[in-house]
Amino acid sequence: MIDPRPYHILSYGTLLGVQVYQTFVSGIVAFRALPRPQFASLQTATFPIYFSLQTALPVLVALTATNNGQPLGISGLLENPKTLLPMAAAAVTGLVNMVVLRPLTVNTMRERKHQETRDGKKSYDPPPHSKEMVALNKKFGRLHGFSSLINLVCLGATIYYGAVLGKRLA
Repeated sequence: MIDPRPYHILSYGTLLGVQVYQTFVSGIVAFRALPRPQFASLQTATFPIYFSLQTALPVLVALTATNNGQPLGISGLLENPKTLLPMAAAAVTGLVNMVVLRPLTVNTMRERKHQETRDGKKSYDPPPHSKEMVALNKKFGRLHGFSSLINLVCLGATIYYGAVLGKRLA
C-alpha cells in the first residue's frame, strides 16, 4: 500500500500556499500594477483555476489523512471531525465561489460593460453615474465582498486544519 502521508502534507501545503499567495500577494499586486481592464482580465482567467484548487485540494487532504500512518478512509474521516469539518468547509466554500459567486460576478461585469457603452462612461470613473450603473456597481460590490468573505472562511478553515495537523506531527 502507498503511504499517503507525503501526499497529505504536499496537498495541504499546496492548498495553504495557493490561498495565501492569491489572497495576500497576487491579487493585491495585480490590482496595484495593472490598469483596471487588464486586472479584470487576469482575475477572470485566474479565478477558475484558483477556485478549482480550493475545491479539489481539501478533498485530497481529507482523503490522504492518516491515523498513526494508517489511512483514515471514509469511516475514519466521519469519526474525525477535526479533519473532516475544516476540509469540508474549505471544499464547500471553494465550490460556492466556483459555481455560484464567480458566474454571478462575471455576468455582472458583462452587464457593467454593456452599461458603460450605453452611458459612455466607465463603471469606475468618478460619479455621477446612471442609476443603472449605480445598481450594477452595488451588485458587483456585494458579490465581490461575499466572495472575499467566503475566501477568508476557506483560508481560516485551512489554517485551523494546519494547527490540528501540526499538533499531530509534534
